[in-house]
Amino acid sequence: MARGVYYSEFGGPDVLQVGEVETLPMGPDTVRLRVAGAGINPVDWKIMRGFLAGAFEHHFPVVPGWDVAGEVLEVGPSVPELRPGDTAYGYARLDVIGHGTAAEEVVLPIRTLAKAPTTIDPVTAAAVPLAGLTAFQLIRRLDIQPGETVLVHNAAGGVGQFAVQYARLAGARVIGTSSRNHEHLRDLGVEPVPYGEGMSEAVRAITGEVDVVVDLIGGVLDASDALLAEGGRVGSITDAVGAHKRGGVYVFVRPSRDDLIEIAQLIDTGDVKVDLAGTMTFNEAAAAYERLENGHVRGKLVLVPR
Repeated sequence: MARGVYYSEFGGPDVLQVGEVETLPMGPDTVRLRVAGAGINPVDWKIMRGFLAGAFEHHFPVVPGWDVAGEVLEVGPSVPELRPGDTAYGYARLDVIGHGTAAEEVVLPIRTLAKAPTTIDPVTAAAVPLAGLTAFQLIRRLDIQPGETVLVHNAAGGVGQFAVQYARLAGARVIGTSSRNHEHLRDLGVEPVPYGEGMSEAVRAITGEVDVVVDLIGGVLDASDALLAEGGRVGSITDAVGAHKRGGVYVFVRPSRDDLIEIAQLIDTGDVKVDLAGTMTFNEAAAAYERLENGHVRGKLVLVPR
């Protein structure tokens, strides 16, 4: 047992409670972590409201969270990759929703974990996995080439900030939509444009057309069609139907130890920066989820045990 955040029924932030929660047993290929931070993501409140009940098996009470970083306390007998005392981070999506990461201790399979970046603290590392992996896997599948122009929708969000940096590392010119974080995007080497009305005109003022459209928010592909060059590519994490209709790709992030290792290296070399929107304690989980659900959080929020 460990202290953690949990809910026993679907609903809004008011269903969240703090108390003792069960941890999974140690197995031959598992790792026990003392949690430093558990990042939260839009998918977490969607799961809590029951929106993904048809896609995943659920067992109540549910401990939310798929992002984690912390100190390795114990490893199974078939885990040479980590050892007690290491700092690990991971995208801990299991096959069944129930045992999440918002607890003081968690037991997770090694396939979901890797050594955390060494140039950032563990709480900041907890902001990386889901968003960093989502962007990494989407940008990789889009096969962006040097000199291409990429339009990233919701560029200042948790996933967006990683996506624009990966696209720039691939040699692309990056344009990003954002409601108000334009100066921050410029610091990342992105040319910002507004959401919604005026977006198309602003993009055309920068470049006649774009080679790649990256949808990280939904509801933007129709407005982007006229901006896409002939033979251009579309990728989305929100609209599978829209992406596939356009011959594009849809990504629902998968746990990948190898990808986590590569992302950690990019962070440690200074090629990728991590934007921590803030930390809130387990006791403030309801307020954190309300803030996340209301949208327009720049970067990532992380829950901390204290």
